[in-house]
Amino acid sequence: MSDTPLNPAPTTRARVVLLCGPSGSGKSSLAERLALPVLQLDDFYKDDGDPSLPLLPDGSGTDWDSPLSWHRDQALAAIRQLTETGRAEVPIYSIPTCSRAGSHILELAGAPAFIAEGIFAAELIAACEAEDLLGAALCLRNRPLTTAWRRFRRDVREGRKAVPYLLRRGWRLMRAEHGIVARQVELGAHACAGDEAAARVRAVVRRGERVAVSA
Repeated sequence: MSDTPLNPAPTTRARVVLLCGPSGSGKSSLAERLALPVLQLDDFYKDDGDPSLPLLPDGSGTDWDSPLSWHRDQALAAIRQLTETGRAEVPIYSIPTCSRAGSHILELAGAPAFIAEGIFAAELIAACEAEDLLGAALCLRNRPLTTAWRRFRRDVREGRKAVPYLLRRGWRLMRAEHGIVARQVELGAHACAGDEAAARVRAVVRRGERVAVSA
């Protein structure tokens, strides 16, 4: 007689919480506050010099705020691997040098959910939904001036780029912020402030299922 149980317990998978929002909206701070494993989606940027990088409309340089500047398929593959095995080798990206600086192993250590955060996270919502990987898709929303100030302070503190570049980019993004949020909502993210986002993530951890936008 076989020792296999007639009704084996179902295998559970971790759920991914896709956390998007404009640059500087507080995604990294919220992820740190929630104390869950975090996949940094900005680490999937393309290297400077990649011929497929998009240009700014005026041709003055690379448009790093376009999802075409990012390896979407590699990010999605990492999410799949984390949900299925709880472990994945992921890149480390240097923003000041615009290039990969190595890799590291991200392990979930049994966590029922993990956060994948970045300005392009909304680009993955449809695929994660279709593959039943999604716990929640959230877009952090603030006043554009608040976001701009947070972004500028962070970028200067981390030495991401020269100050004149940061000022030009910051002005452009502040003017575009409402459109950025609208696009991410259109892709399926729920726009909210940090406290609501934290509550929704905690609900995913407790219930192990997607939180409906209407909840």
